[in-house]
Amino acid sequence: MKFFKENREVQKFLGHPLAVPGLVVLGILYFIMIFAEFIAPYGFDNGSRENSYQPPSRIHFFHDGKFSLQPFVYPWSFTFNEYYERTYIEDKSRPCKLSLFVKGDEVKLWGIIPIKRHLFGIEDRSSRFYLLGADSVGRDLFSRLVYGSRISLTIGFIGVAVTAFLGFFIGGISGYYGGKADWILMRFTECFMLVPSFFLMLALRSAFPMRLSSIQVYILIVAILSLIGWAGFARVIRGMALSISKRDFVTAARALGASGFRIITFHILPQTLSYAIVSMTLSIPAYILGESALSLIGLGIQEPSASWGNMLSAAMNVSDIQYHPWILIPGIFIFLAVMAFNFVGDGLRDALDPNKN
Repeated sequence: MKFFKENREVQKFLGHPLAVPGLVVLGILYFIMIFAEFIAPYGFDNGSRENSYQPPSRIHFFHDGKFSLQPFVYPWSFTFNEYYERTYIEDKSRPCKLSLFVKGDEVKLWGIIPIKRHLFGIEDRSSRFYLLGADSVGRDLFSRLVYGSRISLTIGFIGVAVTAFLGFFIGGISGYYGGKADWILMRFTECFMLVPSFFLMLALRSAFPMRLSSIQVYILIVAILSLIGWAGFARVIRGMALSISKRDFVTAARALGASGFRIITFHILPQTLSYAIVSMTLSIPAYILGESALSLIGLGIQEPSASWGNMLSAAMNVSDIQYHPWILIPGIFIFLAVMAFNFVGDGLRDALDPNKN
């Protein structure tokens, strides 16, 4: 606690009006992501076509005029209207109690620990509880959002890690050595910067077959987004390395016989970390949006695997949005994650900027 009170950068970050709320939102999202199998009431591919586009379940506390301490929901039933469209109505004769730690689908937490109990759900297994509604094949939208966070929230960190490695490596070498090495590396970097990023992303994705597993597509998207994002980062690192290499402590290290690799690794690149941390934090939303864009147009994560992008592809039809507005909820989660990262990045930029009091 004393460290947080006395550290000037931490106090500046905590004093930012939006950084702390953004950090709280990210903390909640990543907590849900880590314990996805336990928090989600159903598996990501557990559907019931009889419940296609079922509206979100309404939570009640009164049944037949009597108050119940334990919340419950009514199961939905449907009829067809004159246009042969489903009209859902609540069956108020059969309340289904909501409980904590309910038995449900058997899944493996983190792919290792088998569990049957989930954070919440209904005890009546003959009915289904849809906190945020169902999709076109009757899968629980909330469960798919929770599982989809595994892809949408991790792809940014992995992509940024690859981008940082390439940017530090190429930018550091280019800035320190200069000359022909600098010229060749910067021309190579500019080749990636000349093509608009979205079209380059589509071109790279179309070069690979469509029939890939979800893991293969995930790795492919990380590679594509990293190849798009590293060039701009490398150019900035190159400029900083070029300036830092002229300082006295670098000259002294060179005079003492330190190798170029050691000088770049231990003397130059650490001086760029303040910028790098802020830049990488602000870059993560671009990776989230990139994955969402590819999945939205059918080039990313494929069904039945869940990501926020491919879930949002169900909202491509205006009539579906009109009659089933809850299918837009994945877009709200994307918006929250992107804004939270931007707020945290702004807070870090203010905290690590030596020119700000």
